[in-house]
Order: sequence, then structure tokens, then C-alpha cells
Amino acid sequence: MLLAGGAVTGCGGRATTHHKPGTSHEQASGDVGTLLTATDAVGHRLREVPAQGAPEVQLTVRPDSEDGWNLQLVVKNYRFTPDSTGGAALPGAGHAHLELDGRKLARLYGPWFHLPAAQVPEGAHTLTVRLYADDHTAWAVSGKPVEGTAELTASAAGQTGGHGHGGAPSQSAAPEQADRTVTITVRDGKVSPAPARTELRRGERVALRVTSDRADTLHVHGYDKELALPAGQEATLILTADRTGLFEVETHESSLVLTQLLVR
Repeated sequence: MLLAGGAVTGCGGRATTHHKPGTSHEQASGDVGTLLTATDAVGHRLREVPAQGAPEVQLTVRPDSEDGWNLQLVVKNYRFTPDSTGGAALPGAGHAHLELDGRKLARLYGPWFHLPAAQVPEGAHTLTVRLYADDHTAWAVSGKPVEGTAELTASAAGQTGGHGHGGAPSQSAAPEQADRTVTITVRDGKVSPAPARTELRRGERVALRVTSDRADTLHVHGYDKELALPAGQEATLILTADRTGLFEVETHESSLVLTQLLVR
């Protein structure tokens, strides 16, 4: 879904291409289960459902033969519904979030995900996957989010395997692989340079190089691309502009508009 010029705004209750116009990320929609006042670790409200027939997820981690790890989400009473993200909560449907030591890495729309070694610092870590409804509320049973975890250890030379518990390729690339590069800095809640439109021809590749002074997540609306922004570190997302229209780039946690991509 594309947005016309004046309708493009950010999240946090404003109309965007990411969710249905007039709704926010955590807005309750639908009458499935019971919406609780409690939230998960990242602030999404819990949607309580009975234990019998509730969604379940297990996370398994396998070292990749070339780089990083391959993650598999084994789900029960649940299906991934990327086409309806932002709509009403449907029974046993939605998407997942992937976290590394409590820091969000990506949103998952299917059972498989490739985690590059470059995204995992050396040492022992805990991966967590949590299931969400289409309206971005977290599925919960007995007041606890439905999630699965796995342990993995990364060495200086690469990965050393992982172990899972019940309960997309990297989006970064070198700037020289892009036709255009947009460099953005976020500091003290301010975006530099000031948000403006970046004009692209359809088929061009743009590199979004973002440095934020706080941990956050970059999101490209319309393309539904995300990139974790570690605090104080530059992160780069390479995007092929294969859709025409006006698309907003913003941060999730701070709800800051970084730029608008105008693809002709």
C-alpha cells in the first residue's frame, strides 16, 4: 500500500504504510482473548488467551556452513500472516520478533531466518523469539508472553553452535554497493540533517547509513524493511527501490522521521 504526499507520517498513532490508517502499533483491534494492561519487555500490550489451543513456539539454532546461524521457529496453533500486519488480531496469527540479549534484531514473517555472524558480538548470548498478533499486541498465557529462547556462543573466528528451548538475510551491506547513500545521525531526539525527501529512480539501490545515540530500530514503510540500530554505532541498510511512490523511513522506539523515499 502506497501513500500520497500529505498522508505520509510516522508511527505512534499516525497513519502510515506499516499499519492501517488511524491505528497505532499497539492499538487493540479485534476481540480475540483479553487485552491486558501489562506489557512485554519492549512495551507492547499483552493479549491473554487460554492455555488450551494457545500459540506456542520453539526456537532452534543451527550453525550455517558459510556464515552465522540458521534459526527455525517451530510453531503450534499459529500461522504467519505478513499480508495482514497492522490489521485486527486474528486467532493464532501474526508475526514474531527476534531479540539478542533483550535487544530487538528483526521482525520475522516466517519460520526461517539467517542470522549473520557480524550481528552477534563475541561471547555467550540468549536469543528470544516472541509471537505477536497482527495489531502488534503480544500473545500471552497466564500473564506471560508466548516466546521461545536459545543459547549461542560466538567466537572471534565465528559461531560455535546453539541450543534451543521451547515456550532473512542481513540487510547491511557496504555503501559502495548502492547507487545512492543517505547518511543520517540521531542525537538527543534530533535528526541531522533535517528530514527531507530522497528522490530515486525505480530499480536504484539506496544505502541508509544511520547512527543513533540510543538503541532503536529503523523501519522503511511500504517495503517493510527493518534494521537494528545499536547505540552509538553506525548501521547500514541497503534497499532496492523496486516500488514507486512515497515511503517514510523512521525509528520505532523514538518515532522520529528520518527521511522520505520518493521513487519514480
